[in-house]
Amino acid sequence: MATDNKNKVLNVPHLRFPEFSGEWEKYRLCDVASIVGRIGFRGYTTNDIVTKGKGAIALSPTNIENNKLTYDKDNTYISFYKYEESPEIMIKQGDVIFVKTGSTVGKVAYVDKLICKTTLNPQVVVLKDIQCDNYLLSVLMSTNKFQNAIRKIIVGGAVPTLSQAAMGDIVVTMPQATEQEKLSKFISLLDDRIATQNKIIEDLKILKSAIAERLFNSTDGDILSLSDVCIIQKGKQVNGEDLSETGKFYVMNGGVEPSGYYDQCNTPANTISISEGGNSCGYIQYNRDAFWSGGHCYTLNNIQPNVCKLYLYHYLKSQESSIMKLRIGTGLPNIQKKDLEKFHILLTSKAIQESISAFLTTIDRKITNEDMLLQRFQKGKQYLLRQMFI
Repeated sequence: MATDNKNKVLNVPHLRFPEFSGEWEKYRLCDVASIVGRIGFRGYTTNDIVTKGKGAIALSPTNIENNKLTYDKDNTYISFYKYEESPEIMIKQGDVIFVKTGSTVGKVAYVDKLICKTTLNPQVVVLKDIQCDNYLLSVLMSTNKFQNAIRKIIVGGAVPTLSQAAMGDIVVTMPQATEQEKLSKFISLLDDRIATQNKIIEDLKILKSAIAERLFNSTDGDILSLSDVCIIQKGKQVNGEDLSETGKFYVMNGGVEPSGYYDQCNTPANTISISEGGNSCGYIQYNRDAFWSGGHCYTLNNIQPNVCKLYLYHYLKSQESSIMKLRIGTGLPNIQKKDLEKFHILLTSKAIQESISAFLTTIDRKITNEDMLLQRFQKGKQYLLRQMFI
């Protein structure tokens, strides 16, 4: 906000292009767009789900990432008959998609492209007949102010839900059309640069994976079990009665909690860890700092002198998908220590190990640097959104 010569608070953002003046106007969301969702009696069942090429995509919350549509997930396709049944939710380029139900209420995306006929699932609504800059509206709906307004009107516990009527009553503040257009182009350029940076990182990861596969497949050596070169130790859970004696464990509310809390640093720095259970079960990580692993993480200790630690990490990382195949159980799977101990590794001479690990570590550093740059772009965008919107 700003003030005029009479100290009147003006309805303008803190940061603005210099050629524009005048206050921004307030509107209800339903006054600038039609909010349309899948009508209940036109829902679909598993009988309406078809394979790719035989129906239209029914967009779900998983199709929205970083305020853009993605088709890289496992898309759900419904029959063309169900698609044609609801013409009001047929997705067109320029529409704005919004999640109204579930744990990700508030996710928003601008439809910049379509790969085939597309509609919605019941968790998502579409904004059509938009009476302002379409892209700018999607950006505005992703700002903290709009998202905070959403959180205040969500109902339901386990499955949060936002009614279309309540959503339509949210107030949005926008400038005139020419300023909308310039803001939209500016934010779009930022988003394009962020998307490019994401692509750079993804391509580097793909490159590293391909190089690692080529290096390990073309290297001669011995095939050993993981237990032959290190000791696999599971993170420990400490009884609450022990906590008061050490001071290095979790303390809550001014005192030691009864039991079930973990040692804050039971995994030392410069170690290789493998996630034991949960959604990340089988994930390989090199820990440059000490951290709390709890009871759901294996640490590789006492690595033999003839094994380069970073080589072992890079080899296991290249085999991560195979390690994940050791999972057992459903829901929250886990990997048993006895199965991990039998996992085969390729061991070559120490000199070759160090050469391979040095090369792959260089690529890792490049990925880390590019990721830091991405975070700066993202933080810069968030700052501008806070300053350039009301």
